[in-house]
Amino acid sequence: MRRYSAFAIAREALRYHTGWERAWTSPEPKPHYDVVIVGAGGHGLATAYYLGRNHGIRNVAVIEKGWLGGGNTGRNTTIIRSNYLQDPSAAIYEKARSLYETLSQELNYNVMFSPRGVMMLAQTEHEVRGYRRTAFANAQQGVETEFIGPDRVKELCPIINISGPRYPVLGALWQPRGGTARHDAVAWGYARACADMGMDIIQKCEVTGVRVEGGKVQGVETSRGYIGCGKLGMVVAGHASVLAEMAGFRLPIESVALQALVSEPIKPCMDVVVMANT
Repeated sequence: MRRYSAFAIAREALRYHTGWERAWTSPEPKPHYDVVIVGAGGHGLATAYYLGRNHGIRNVAVIEKGWLGGGNTGRNTTIIRSNYLQDPSAAIYEKARSLYETLSQELNYNVMFSPRGVMMLAQTEHEVRGYRRTAFANAQQGVETEFIGPDRVKELCPIINISGPRYPVLGALWQPRGGTARHDAVAWGYARACADMGMDIIQKCEVTGVRVEGGKVQGVETSRGYIGCGKLGMVVAGHASVLAEMAGFRLPIESVALQALVSEPIKPCMDVVVMANT
């Protein structure tokens, strides 16, 4: 894999950017892989990447019914935080948040992580109590978070109106090491690294069935033919229950739509992330 750098950009500029290689290949599926991962979003590609990097498993295919990063990875708030109440949630999100801090350097791909801080506004007494509880829990978990008052909110975000007009700002849960990242860039960076390890990333390849024999998955039927595998990973977010049914078991989960209104960054007027639920 050619390394990206300022020197590479300058070199390619001199030859009108004609020398850039494809970041990842688009191969035809092989008959069999050690591992097939369904879902080429951030989580699916990360699964493949860490299988290769940490465990040396590189005969891997990541298959995607649409295009790479075209699902939840391309439609999210971009917020990175780990100040969750429950211990298991805080632990896994703090691990993920810490990975983001060096991910661009590790992948040699700019995922545009910006640890500008995340402020979750408390605009009701119920939210104040909830966020104070979360701050105490985070202190026990080793997650850097604090509950701050309205004056500190105003200091961090001077353009905010803390007195209304509808709900006053009573405080906020503040995580200074939280921030934002471009999740599509995360997917692209992982895809590039996976391809460099010899893994196949196969787009436009929808799973239509899972072949099971003797209680063990043998492979998947797809719109591009049958693909055998030793292990099958299902990393398809809200479609997990659909894929599980193909494999002959039921996942006790239900997918629910989440709607969020997210602005673009408006530096220098607001250089922190501000979240509000009311």
